[in-house]
Amino acid sequence: MRYRSWAPALLAFPALLLAACASTTTPSTSSGSASNQATMSAKPAASQNSGMMASTATVLKVKTAIGPVLADSKGLTLYWFSKDTRMTSACTGGCATAWPPLLGKPVAAMGVHLTGQLGTITRSGGILQATYKGHPLYTYAGDMAPGQTKGNGVGGVWHVLRVNGITAVMPGSIMMNSSPTPAASMSSSSSGGYGGGGY
Repeated sequence: MRYRSWAPALLAFPALLLAACASTTTPSTSSGSASNQATMSAKPAASQNSGMMASTATVLKVKTAIGPVLADSKGLTLYWFSKDTRMTSACTGGCATAWPPLLGKPVAAMGVHLTGQLGTITRSGGILQATYKGHPLYTYAGDMAPGQTKGNGVGGVWHVLRVNGITAVMPGSIMMNSSPTPAASMSSSSSGGYGGGGY
């Protein structure tokens, strides 16, 4: 008779143990799933950033009133800022609005031969900015058409990137919304050769 009075308590004990184990393992499982969700949600953001960093920026040479200069794919003159270093840009905030950085990994347009090396620096947010001979590159908001050099000498700190005349294209031959490759290619074939010197 004594055993029968203890039986319900003994049967309830394993159930209490199972409930206690379940309550201790549930938070770690839910935090683990939250961690997994955070990791999974971070992956698309990382892939988007890497996509931004993998974009390219085509550069070419354009003839201007002050001589041939380096330009972006639309023919807009590219500038360098004397306050920059080889690893960082000193032009941020409002400065970057007036002087938009050339973003992406730079490549020379077909037929364009440069004496200096193209490269990149990393801006805040992991965005790549194109460089030439170690200078981070910018356009100028005041230049409204290919071949304009209104930013040259501004404040004594902004300068065009002068290049040799070989493969430089006329500003009028550049369509602002089209690829400069055919124009650069035609200029290269008609100029006949590489040439030396220049930036």
